[in-house]
Amino acid sequence: MKALNYLYGQPESQADFKASAEDFQVEEIIDIPFTGEGEHVCLQVVKKGENTAYVAKLIAAHAKVQVRDVSYAGIKDRHGVCTQWFSVPVPIKKQIDFSELNSESVFVVKQLRHNRKLKTGCHRGNRFIIKLRNLSKPLDVLSRINAVRQGVPNYFAEQRFGHDGNNLELANKLFAGDTIRDKKLRGIVLSAARSHLFNHVVSNRVAEGGLAKTWHREIFLLSGSNAFFEADLDAELVERLLSGDILMSAPLVGKGDKGLLDKERQWLQPFADWHQGLASFGMKNERRAARLIPQDMTVKMLDGTCMELSFSLPKGAYATAVLRELVMHKDVSIKINRNEVNNNENTAE
Repeated sequence: MKALNYLYGQPESQADFKASAEDFQVEEIIDIPFTGEGEHVCLQVVKKGENTAYVAKLIAAHAKVQVRDVSYAGIKDRHGVCTQWFSVPVPIKKQIDFSELNSESVFVVKQLRHNRKLKTGCHRGNRFIIKLRNLSKPLDVLSRINAVRQGVPNYFAEQRFGHDGNNLELANKLFAGDTIRDKKLRGIVLSAARSHLFNHVVSNRVAEGGLAKTWHREIFLLSGSNAFFEADLDAELVERLLSGDILMSAPLVGKGDKGLLDKERQWLQPFADWHQGLASFGMKNERRAARLIPQDMTVKMLDGTCMELSFSLPKGAYATAVLRELVMHKDVSIKINRNEVNNNENTAE
């Protein structure tokens, strides 16, 4: 994959990221007014070193239901301490104590009745607390904080594209005529392809003039919504942009030419086969905010080479999109996980 452009120039400092699970903490922000009654039980769970699917399986087994009956707002990283919500159907007259699932890696914080299951994306966002260790140039990171508070490119993160970009290789084959029979995998591949094109457009825009400068004609995204509209820039729209009522956007391409500006069409021309392929699979033209603004961002120096960052992001946004503008971070959890596998293989009998 081609390297994405930096909004504030490539950082000078290096740092270790996810050296331990506690170094990456995530808490789901959810505003649902739980009814306290109904045929679903909603669980707030803290998981450490486990993936979301594994916790869903534990909940399903404990409630004696199928895994597909357990739902959650979003998928959270395995290597971290993550607080998220799950829901599971439980008959009104049946009582289940989900605290029996508590262990060193899973802890049920709350158990509440609700009249409906949780749907994917029902949360408002996520709060992150991240420790960066072994900073080589802390002052360079600190000098970037206020710039990053103004916003960063809203790039999709590398994990979207699979190990070594494998999902994009599968996309190439799919659009060339190969078949992916697994419906779930096909959906992941299509999503990865569309995300890659989004990153490509945003990266080009960053290189051309940054994300503060608007074009004479834009496609604006309504804040907190998937709705968008195209219009020539005027004084009213400038003020709406300033207030955050509308956002500058970039395309999530699909069927048809609606929702694309001339400059975006030009940038996407090298990917015409991908665009046509996404359309043929029924993907719709949508838009996503081009700029990501971290909320309530704070920074602490814990010692000379360790920094703690805290900030909130809307759902669907990636913390690494913020980190990449601050520091050249190395995800050391990948090495830790590989060592665990090797150790298990070496001790297996």
